Amino acid sequence: MGEIVRLQKYIAMCGTASRRNAEVMIQNGRVSVNGKRIKEMGVKVEIGADKVSVDGREIKIPQKKYYIMLNKPVGYVSAVTDQFERPTVVDLVKNDIHTRIFPVGRLDYNTEGLLLLTNDGDFSYRVTHPKFRVSKTYIAMLKGGITVSGLQKLRRGVKLDDGFSVSPAKVEIISAENGHVAAEVIIHEGHNRQVRRMFEAVGSEVKELKRVKIGKIELGNLPLGRWRHLTSHEVNYLMNV
Repeated sequence: MGEIVRLQKYIAMCGTASRRNAEVMIQNGRVSVNGKRIKEMGVKVEIGADKVSVDGREIKIPQKKYYIMLNKPVGYVSAVTDQFERPTVVDLVKNDIHTRIFPVGRLDYNTEGLLLLTNDGDFSYRVTHPKFRVSKTYIAMLKGGITVSGLQKLRRGVKLDDGFSVSPAKVEIISAENGHVAAEVIIHEGHNRQVRRMFEAVGSEVKELKRVKIGKIELGNLPLGRWRHLTSHEVNYLMNV
């Protein structure tokens, strides 16, 4: 008898989608088990025994799992494909990795730095879900600087333009010269364009943004646009942080 898991976890283990996206797929009627369409949560499947299909195509757990660190350049979309045919982060690795992988979370189009890619949905879930509070560290170059009161507001937590209140951030000024201010920002959430919108909320503008660390895993000297495999130690750390 194989391991029995929830359907959304199985979809994530197959690398088809994250658990959260898998739940949306189920609710939208895109998933079937042994030929029966499933729309409700709570269904469990037996690995190796039950046949799971998404959009009519059977999915299976890949034999080999990939864990990749990429130094994402500006001008790439954090997605597998893009409706506007812009280059994606997967384009930077697909010539060397001949299986479906997807980005873990996202960096917006105009942000560079550390981005993880994998075909392991459980790994993606552990790194991105807010309940695990995996920190993300950024270096933000500010146009025109920031006030002391602005810093204090970011450290207490601010409300974004859509009304969402983000958690307190760790923010430190690391350099300030010739009207350019560099700030280190550490957050645990991952809302769309969150760091840029946090600074906008206190009257500052982010000119350049780079992610340099996820948890204790650092980008280091990995060249822009290049990638490497995570070590087993790094994978184990992120799965258990």
